[in-house]
Amino acid sequence: MTQREQAATAFDDLHTRHAAALAQQAYLLTGRPWLARRAVERGFRLAWQRWPEVAVDPDPAGWVRAAVYEYALTPWHQYCPGLRTARGLRNTSAAEPSAAEPSAAEPDHALSAALLSLPAPYRRVLLLHDVLGLGPEETAAEIEASVPATTARLAHARERLAELLPGLGLGGQPPVRQGEILRARITALPDVAPTAPLTAEDVRSGSARSARRITRAAFGGTGLFALVTLVMMALTPAPYTPPERHRATAAHTRTAPARDRGAEARDHRNAARDRKAARERRNAAREQGNAAVRKKIRQARLAPELR
Repeated sequence: MTQREQAATAFDDLHTRHAAALAQQAYLLTGRPWLARRAVERGFRLAWQRWPEVAVDPDPAGWVRAAVYEYALTPWHQYCPGLRTARGLRNTSAAEPSAAEPSAAEPDHALSAALLSLPAPYRRVLLLHDVLGLGPEETAAEIEASVPATTARLAHARERLAELLPGLGLGGQPPVRQGEILRARITALPDVAPTAPLTAEDVRSGSARSARRITRAAFGGTGLFALVTLVMMALTPAPYTPPERHRATAAHTRTAPARDRGAEARDHRNAARDRKAARERRNAAREQGNAAVRKKIRQARLAPELR
């Protein structure tokens, strides 16, 4: 027998021993037959996909049970119309029985309705501790809560049931006796699961199909992302590039110091000489003007009519 065949045999044995009980528990948690069946299928499919992990777990049944409970109590189920198949169970259970209904069924309906009226965390703790017989530490570990918080939820759940169903006889009883009474009454409820869960072989084949769909979806999503990226790259305009002549002008400006330094020096000397000659001409003209003025003044002094 190959390793895969051994794994399939062990999985089938686990499914055969626990699927029906888990379906009943999921129904007590949700009150919805279709959702309970789906939760069990989901839990076992997940277990088969992670079978190497589940096979070495100290409690494979507990691993599957935790997965079933988590899926069954997911809050978003209330927003899916297809998962509301048995929503009327609470109302019909809480209503007065009709004349054609046997009176013996009234306690069962009342107990089911009372369980469904509890908050989801309380229902889960009650099933794990009082019905399945897990200890406080084991229950706290499965619901990922502390032991005091688990104990408080259990006590509140029992108090609520005692208020809703005085006929159970929970009032005034010690906690151990309350647990015994609830276990006896809940386990005595009829099997209300409408249909049997899928066979182990159907679960394994469905898990393989789900894995293939997930793989195809992943590849499809990757391909779609790559296609969108290529389209965006093709439609995005290219960045602005300056014309070639502008870059050449800028480069020529940076390399301007390549001129002849001797020519520049000559230009500077010529300009200085020109400025000096102009300054000398201005000074000579000023001196000539001053000499003419002084000559006129001397002549004026020597004229007899001015004495």
